[in-house]
Amino acid sequence: MSRFPEMRRLALGAAALLAAAPALAGGLGLGREATHAEVAAWDIDIRPDGLGLPEGSGSVSDGEQVFSEQCAMCHGDFGEGVDRWPVLAGGQGTLTHDRPVKTIGSYWPYLSTVYDYIRRAMPFGYAQSLSNDDVYAITAYLLYMNDVVTDDEFVLSNENFAEVRMPNEANFFDDPRPDTPIFVKAEPCMTDCKAEAVITKRAVILDVTPDGEDDSGITVD
Repeated sequence: MSRFPEMRRLALGAAALLAAAPALAGGLGLGREATHAEVAAWDIDIRPDGLGLPEGSGSVSDGEQVFSEQCAMCHGDFGEGVDRWPVLAGGQGTLTHDRPVKTIGSYWPYLSTVYDYIRRAMPFGYAQSLSNDDVYAITAYLLYMNDVVTDDEFVLSNENFAEVRMPNEANFFDDPRPDTPIFVKAEPCMTDCKAEAVITKRAVILDVTPDGEDDSGITVD
């Protein structure tokens, strides 16, 4: 069967749409406006100052129970991580080490990121199955495991959420380099850019820069 009749029908259909374009200036007449409830179900992001938080609360003890049931199989009973799943607790004071341990307590700058991520994506495979109170409770328990709060009767809620400050918050700041090429639109240098290329650092941690002589007898340093 020839494809030309089908192409002809498509061409006629496109012509009809073009002819009707003035009448469609106000819209294509398809779909409908999203309802307030539909927008609210999608717009669930939370700002560092707490804007967007739902009403609710959860205690450390409740969080321990929910964490044990919903999270520990991947993250461990104490947030130490199972197999290759992320470590959630510990690591304080390691950010300057060769192999820093980046956890909620050692690295994350804002508590809103913790709550938002759990609410949006956890548990793995069952995202958004937790209640708002469950997420508050798990977040409170994670704060307790990371010694951000030390009271095992602590209750986290939308009312005191913004009062909690994360240990590494002060080490996050706006990039102060507006004059670097990534921020400034400029023609890149393609020829005669530098008189000499100089190695300033070596990958000593990964041990990919050999010392001494290789198998060919060439000396490397």
